[in-house]
Amino acid sequence: MAGEQRLLLENARQLVLVCGRGEKYLLQAGMASLAVLQNASLVVGQDGYIKAVGPTDVIRNQFSGATFERKIDCTGKCVLPGLVDAHTHPVWAGDRVHEFAMKLAGASYMEIHQAGGGIHFTVEHTRKATEEELFSTFKHRLERMRRAGSTLVECKSGYGLNLETELKMLRVIERAKQSMDIGISSTYCGAHSVPKGKTATEAADDIINNHLPKLKELKLSGEMHVNNIDVFCEKGVFDLDSTRRILQAGKDIGLQINFHGDELHPMKSAELGAELGAQAISHLEEVSDEGIAAIARAKCAAVLLPTTAYMLRLKQPQARKMLNEGVIVALGSDFNPNAYCFSMPMVMHLACVNMKMSMNEALAAATINAAYALGKSDTHGSIEIGKQGDLVIINSSRWEHLIYQFGGHQTLIDYVIVKGEVVYKNERCGITSSY
Repeated sequence: MAGEQRLLLENARQLVLVCGRGEKYLLQAGMASLAVLQNASLVVGQDGYIKAVGPTDVIRNQFSGATFERKIDCTGKCVLPGLVDAHTHPVWAGDRVHEFAMKLAGASYMEIHQAGGGIHFTVEHTRKATEEELFSTFKHRLERMRRAGSTLVECKSGYGLNLETELKMLRVIERAKQSMDIGISSTYCGAHSVPKGKTATEAADDIINNHLPKLKELKLSGEMHVNNIDVFCEKGVFDLDSTRRILQAGKDIGLQINFHGDELHPMKSAELGAELGAQAISHLEEVSDEGIAAIARAKCAAVLLPTTAYMLRLKQPQARKMLNEGVIVALGSDFNPNAYCFSMPMVMHLACVNMKMSMNEALAAATINAAYALGKSDTHGSIEIGKQGDLVIINSSRWEHLIYQFGGHQTLIDYVIVKGEVVYKNERCGITSSY
């Protein structure tokens, strides 16, 4: 095949496709045997999409007449799909390291929240911050996520709780969408907490009557395109009725439902999400057996967040029960001031150790299933012809080292690639060993 192509990755020891037959997600059985090629190459075209994947000699013959903007010799290395972080809160101001000390001393999440800390502390600082200040820190955080292998990230608002600040956060996210080489799925999360001085019903009314119509207006004008709607459905925050009203109103203006549920108390959030046709529900530490069955039937992804359970010393999400019962299990970092983790490799490690997932399951949950949770598994989450050329190259002969080496991604990851363009190259690439 002649012509100019953007990228050739040649002779990888392992090329981890994850999926090989166009699957939109993987259930437990499919996760057990991920698609992996040995001694393989791939080509990304000028449009940033994968044009060919296969044995090195076959690709070499197929593209013998082609030229490439860039070639990378992957001998002895592994190529994986770019990682997908399905749940983050990355736009905020203020520092809550003092709350970590409080938690270590025994204070619970809700005790800190009710004392005016937690989300309310961050809201106060985020409201005062300028848009430029928020963008600067957000950009830095996205770059750190990208260096850890994430090429598609879900990004929430939610530290404004009033229309002005929520829009400020969403503009920051939109700006990053347009200017940075990383995929972003944006989420309106104005129902992250009940603003001081309002009841949950009053807050829900404000969101439905003022916030969401403004988002619809901005979408129609082309100024902003928000992908998802989120509510923190929790005892002492938004009850089931308020959650239902907000999510349905968001769905009515074209937003995917992707919300917090059953984290600290059993709220029947999973049952509600299944009823409303939610794309995904996050947390689910306290989900009921009926809720698990409901989201399995509804093909609603469960976005599990092992960092949160670890840092808050919560009950671990029931990953094994969910997998056994046919739930689409995805992973996210839950990056926020309360769970300060940028690294999906560390998230996968925690999922394996604390939630008893296998490494195959964790990788699928952090790629194809996380992409499904964002409604993007048709273009992201696996290495297949026609999908976006988002890739991670690690300097190891077995891909499992990305999970096995806890905290080792800074040495393991040689390249991160988005749409066939190198967006991160490790300055120690080719110098240091990952073993």
